[in-house]
Amino acid sequence: MSEVCSPLRIPLIAGQKKPAAVTEDVCRPMLRPPSSLWWTGFSVAFSLLLLGVAAVSYQIATGVGTWGLNTTVGWAFDITNFVFWIGIGHAGTLISAILFLFRQKWRTSVNRSAEAMTLFAVMCAGIFPVIHTGRPWLAYWLFPYPNTRGPLWINFRSPLAWDCFAISTYFLISATFWYVGLIPTWPQSAIVSLRVCDSVCSPPSASAGTDLIAFGSTTRCSTCCSQVWLRRSSSRYTLS
Repeated sequence: MSEVCSPLRIPLIAGQKKPAAVTEDVCRPMLRPPSSLWWTGFSVAFSLLLLGVAAVSYQIATGVGTWGLNTTVGWAFDITNFVFWIGIGHAGTLISAILFLFRQKWRTSVNRSAEAMTLFAVMCAGIFPVIHTGRPWLAYWLFPYPNTRGPLWINFRSPLAWDCFAISTYFLISATFWYVGLIPTWPQSAIVSLRVCDSVCSPPSASAGTDLIAFGSTTRCSTCCSQVWLRRSSSRYTLS
């Protein structure tokens, strides 16, 4: 029996698909094994990561002069990269804020991608001031924490101290903005997690409980012991 739709309302799902079919379409990319193209991209990205780790390790062992820092050059490769990643983060915030301001109904997927881009960009930006110090194992000295050094305190006029406050505040606000946008779709995300878990593990066993993040009851997989979250009103495997 086909569903009756008001002629005054545009159907949310075209092609006479039921919610269960939509769930199958959404879960299919996560249930199939990675393709050769994916492995190629992963190999290239991982190779670049190893190159970056080697370069930073050499810089820490040799000195910040390898990046062009000296007595007359204060902004070298590290600080320019810091500004670059902050700019990427601002771009994600701008895209998300503009779409939200104009109440675009199609903004959800774009907003989440932009906000995730912002979070990762801020995390990348936070790496460079730490490396810039030349002694990253002493990076905690940049934070004004209670200590036993008496009157010795951080220099609040230092841009490095400003970076700590700015990055921390920017990350917390961006993470809150990103998280609040995810709340309406937690049940659907839990359903996808259950389907992926069920494809590689034994059927999950339900357990009651509540959590600040879950907004409902929890379901624990009996094989991999990973927790996924469900609203009490959600179906187990489909959106129908």
